[in-house]
Amino acid sequence: MQFTSAHLLLAVSLVPLVVADTHYAGLCVNYEGGQSVYNDAATKAACGNYFMRNKGSEWWNTCPDCGMENRGGIDYCYSKAGHIGGDELNYYCKYNGAHGSAAD
Repeated sequence: MQFTSAHLLLAVSLVPLVVADTHYAGLCVNYEGGQSVYNDAATKAACGNYFMRNKGSEWWNTCPDCGMENRGGIDYCYSKAGHIGGDELNYYCKYNGAHGSAAD
């Protein structure tokens, strides 16, 4: 079989150009003395913001199942379907007064 530029164009179009870094859980942190310190208020606010997000059709642009869960005494934002985008969570954490975020 001979490959033409049309074959190459078709093959390239089938490869996703954006690979999202999505997560099932995340929380907001402040940085103090080189350590990440959990920010409860920012985590709750950021999770609420993400739940209300509707920015498009990409997986991370909505989080219809975002909600708070508690494990080990720490509240964190959780998405059973893994809708939490790392960049988006970080944005909402900073918007709500945290220095950054941590996601898994």
